[in-house]
Amino acid sequence: MHKNAKWNEPKTTCFANHMFYLKIKKLIMKKLTILSLVFLFSFSLVFGQTEKKDKEKIKEDKKELRTERVTLRKLEGTDVSVLAKDNFFADFGSVPDVKWKRIGLFDEAEFKKDGKEMKAFYDFDSNLVGTTHFVTFADIPAEGQKEIKKEYKEWSIGPVVFFDDNEANESDMLLYGVQFTGEDNYFVELTKGTSKIVLQINSSGDVFFFKELL
Repeated sequence: MHKNAKWNEPKTTCFANHMFYLKIKKLIMKKLTILSLVFLFSFSLVFGQTEKKDKEKIKEDKKELRTERVTLRKLEGTDVSVLAKDNFFADFGSVPDVKWKRIGLFDEAEFKKDGKEMKAFYDFDSNLVGTTHFVTFADIPAEGQKEIKKEYKEWSIGPVVFFDDNEANESDMLLYGVQFTGEDNYFVELTKGTSKIVLQINSSGDVFFFKELL
């Protein structure tokens, strides 16, 4: 019995060493896994903060850009700019019976093209800011229609105006006496009793309160 016990000692030692090795390996793998998770979490946190800062920077840049172009220069006198008329011809071609007038901040051309009654607006530098024409409520982006029907179901829908922005011109626009950033927008008049308001809907279908008329 004493002999056999001595003979089995190396085997027992090898088995113990192997088990110790497995425990160490398992412990190392566990620590590596934890370190990897910590690294990934830290990376996600840093990336998220960087992305947030980037978005804030873009937002600030937009604010700065908005501030830079917020002032619209008033046109002097009552005579429409000859350059505006020349640019109108370049923009729309030969259009008959164009009615021109100066309306403070813009030279306005009222005309008919492709069967639509339109107005074109030219700024201080005689460049086209954009055009307006009447459309139907069905022309408003679907999401915008859905929100208006839900939030203003007790209101009657009136005229809808579409402002088609000239993307080559960074100038702001003025409608209903309110200045807004020059981009494509729909404006719908709503009436309830003696109250009348205007809503603004962008090309994505987002709806904004624009002005109270009555």
